[in-house]
Amino acid sequence: MAETLPLLLRAARGEQVERPPVWMMRQAGRYMKVYRDLRDLHPGFRERSENPELSYEISMQPFHAFKPDGVILFSDILTPLPGIGVNFDIVESKGPLIEPAIRTDSQVKNLKTLYPEKSLPYIGEVLTRLRQSVGDQATVLGFVGAPWTLAAYMVEGKSSKNYAIIKAMAFQEPDLLHRLLEHLSDSIATYVCYQIEHGAQVVQLFDSWAGQLSPVDYDLFAAPYQKRVVNKVKAKYPNTPLILYISGSAGLVERMSKTGVDIISLDWTVDMAEGCARLPAHLGVQGNVDPGILFGSPEAIKSRIVDVVKKAKGRSHVLNLGHGILPGTPEDNARIFFETGKNVNELIHAKTTIS
Repeated sequence: MAETLPLLLRAARGEQVERPPVWMMRQAGRYMKVYRDLRDLHPGFRERSENPELSYEISMQPFHAFKPDGVILFSDILTPLPGIGVNFDIVESKGPLIEPAIRTDSQVKNLKTLYPEKSLPYIGEVLTRLRQSVGDQATVLGFVGAPWTLAAYMVEGKSSKNYAIIKAMAFQEPDLLHRLLEHLSDSIATYVCYQIEHGAQVVQLFDSWAGQLSPVDYDLFAAPYQKRVVNKVKAKYPNTPLILYISGSAGLVERMSKTGVDIISLDWTVDMAEGCARLPAHLGVQGNVDPGILFGSPEAIKSRIVDVVKKAKGRSHVLNLGHGILPGTPEDNARIFFETGKNVNELIHAKTTIS
């Protein structure tokens, strides 16, 4: 049975595979002309992400173009927030906006219980269609925002450079923040299970802003709630691999490994060999090519991919960027990324033979 499962799923489960599977964070999006054309017709981000027809179409665009080993749901980490009573908008060039921001005890007490089947039916519909469409040709990936990052958006009310408002809450009203994080943890765990039940085979947790925390504060305000999500999901779906990604995580790698996830996604600020050495042998790794290299020459892109894959040898490895693909990246260079990933064993063998 195992040989019929898609490559990325087998790798994520720690099985021996013929090559590292390859996908790309934010692989559906602005760098693709077909996406920009669709965006011109449907300018609202939430229109695109919450309309099941559009979300499905956008999710499939990279698969049609590049045949990656993973097809990820086109959505946003803030998508479940209206289901708990927090509305948001995403403004082009400005990012997410939440008004009013969540900063008081009464606001936290008034947060609703998340029922994804009622508030997020389109997510289930899209995941089911993706699974039907790609079959065993690719793994369907779901994703969620982790509690600290969602709390940061909710408390700040928007993106932030210094996270002064939520850090003020953490240091002045820690009990309030912990209650918010508890509510978010339970909501996110429910949402992950919902995604799995509708077709997600692997789920990635984005705690994008946890890298803004000192190690001691990560241990207080991020790690326990990452673990709470993981424990609740694993209690129900122990065989579904979970990936944890944190931007700017070089100082947190060992801590990330203790959260119960199956794969640690390393950003490009960590050397892959050093990252692997800092992680227990049973954990898989994902990453960690600098997205900026995709503005380079084909030779530079290929060389960097070969370097990363060689350094991850002996470890379950999912080839990916160290962050999302950047707007303006040439589509041909994205194609080179995927093609190189799929042929990386031959490239390594050829390089070894020549040298």
